[in-house]
Amino acid sequence: MSRVTVRAKVLEFAASIDGDGRVAAEDCRSLELPNEWTAEHLLLAALLRCSLTSLRYHARRAGGDAAGGGEARGTITQRRSDGRYAFVEIDAALDVTVTPPPAPDDLRDLLVKAERDCFIGASLAVKPTYRWRVNGAEIA
Repeated sequence: MSRVTVRAKVLEFAASIDGDGRVAAEDCRSLELPNEWTAEHLLLAALLRCSLTSLRYHARRAGGDAAGGGEARGTITQRRSDGRYAFVEIDAALDVTVTPPPAPDDLRDLLVKAERDCFIGASLAVKPTYRWRVNGAEIA
C-alpha cells in the first residue's frame, strides 16, 4: 500500500498598526480608523466580509455569483469555563443576492459551505449564529 502525502494549502497574512492608529496590510494602502472603531467592531466586520467572500466563492464554483451585505452583533462577558472575558455570542445577519437563484436544496448546501469555510468564523472559540436573507426571502 503506497502512502500519499497531501500538503495543506497555507495562507499567510500580515497587518500592522502605527502609533497614530493607522492600520495597514501587505500590498494595501493604510487606513485611518477613528478611535471609536474598536478591535471588537473590526472582528465583527471581518466575520461578515469573510462570510460574504466564502459565499461568493462557493456560488462561483457552482456557476453563479453572490453579493450582498450584513450586520453582526456580539456579546462579550465573562466565560463560565475560565472566567475570562470573551465573545460568548455572535449573531450575523446577511442579506444577499444569489444569481442564478439556486434550487432550495442547493441553496441550503451553498449557505452551509459559506458558513463552514469562513476562516474568521472557524477561528473563533464561539460559533457564530447565521441568519440569511437570500433574494428577498428569509432562509430557515
